[in-house]
Amino acid sequence: MATKQSAPVRKTKASSARADEAKRLEVLHAYQILDTPPESVFDDLVRLAAFICDTPISFVSLIDEQRQWLKAKVGLPGVYSAPRDLTFCQYTIQSNELYEVEDASIDPLFREHAMVTGDPKIRFYAGYPLITAEGQAVGTICAIDVVPRQLSAAQREALRILGREVVAHLELRRARIQLEEEKTKLEGLLRMTNDAAESLYLNGGQNEIFIKQDHKLVRVKTTDIRYVEALGDYVNIYSGRERYTVYSTMKELEAKLPAREFARVHRKYIVRLDRIIAIESDAVIVEAGRSAELATSLLPVPIGNSYKSALLSRLNLI
Repeated sequence: MATKQSAPVRKTKASSARADEAKRLEVLHAYQILDTPPESVFDDLVRLAAFICDTPISFVSLIDEQRQWLKAKVGLPGVYSAPRDLTFCQYTIQSNELYEVEDASIDPLFREHAMVTGDPKIRFYAGYPLITAEGQAVGTICAIDVVPRQLSAAQREALRILGREVVAHLELRRARIQLEEEKTKLEGLLRMTNDAAESLYLNGGQNEIFIKQDHKLVRVKTTDIRYVEALGDYVNIYSGRERYTVYSTMKELEAKLPAREFARVHRKYIVRLDRIIAIESDAVIVEAGRSAELATSLLPVPIGNSYKSALLSRLNLI
């Protein structure tokens, strides 16, 4: 009976191991870091690990299905990856603790290892797993020497802290990538919605534009817009009592607004023609909005010399 029961137990354990490994690989690939160029923050951390542990070799590695890939390293010139089943680090990621080999030449697990019997003739290895917030060990930070030795308690603690720092920078890097991807998606959506609004306008539909405000898209009717003001890399859109500040240029915004209803009167200003109340020698007076007491708010907007004649012509004043 015992023999019959042991097979399902082994099968269950194997299935669980495969599921755990699939989850670990999913977390690793989510970082989008494999085969990326060197980055100074990881280079600095391995230099610090080598300095603290007083070893000639240190590296940060990520371990995928078949290989160990080095994101940053000190020593091991010309080495960037190795088959996973030939690495010390495959054992490190199997626990949440430091994995330390004092003398690989007499360790039964490593004494026949190619990097022990041949170059670089590894004797000492200390590796700490890179444990993510999901509890998955995606790689290691290691210190390696060519002579047998032990780390002190302080060095072990320092390597553990450096491992946490590597994971923190992996998280920051992933967050930055996700933000860039969301930004690209949002900009694409903004282009599509503006194209749709322009199509509606050209076909006699409602006249409106979409703008990005506080990480969301806001639909603004162009009939509500009084004037637009450039402000460095940003543009202020004044619509009745509302003001929207968007990252854009006057040229981009001018292209979105209906040309027959708006006019550029200055390099920094666009006004809605039917909101012009009066024209002075060097300014147009624009109805900017109404107060709570229903009083009309008037605003003088400068007229640039190069825009004045075109404006007067459009208003049939010349």
